[in-house]
Amino acid sequence: QVQLVESGGGLVQAGGSLRLSCAASGSIFRIAAMAWYRRAPGKQRELVAAITSGGSTNYADSVKGRFTISRDNGKNTVFLQMNSLKPEDTAVYYCKVDRAGTSLYYWGQGTQVTVSS
Repeated sequence: QVQLVESGGGLVQAGGSLRLSCAASGSIFRIAAMAWYRRAPGKQRELVAAITSGGSTNYADSVKGRFTISRDNGKNTVFLQMNSLKPEDTAVYYCKVDRAGTSLYYWGQGTQVTVSS
């Protein structure tokens, strides 16, 4: 059994910052890509940022230059540093972890980020 525990969400004013964390625990396996997605009210889930096991990253155009994804392989943890937050960043943020060498992946439970104007 694998658990992904997210933390760091909350309420912040526009222009502020938050740092999300997602730690994998349980039956630990070799992790391939790690990513953050978000779902805003009334919208579909979208990819925010992803990072490969080698450290290559990609970002949604809407967050480039403001958000930074990183990972600590020793702790099986992925982070999302979010700066210059905007009200349109308000969403539930989910982490996703891909199991290396398989087609399996796992989702976190989600953490709410609310940005007030």
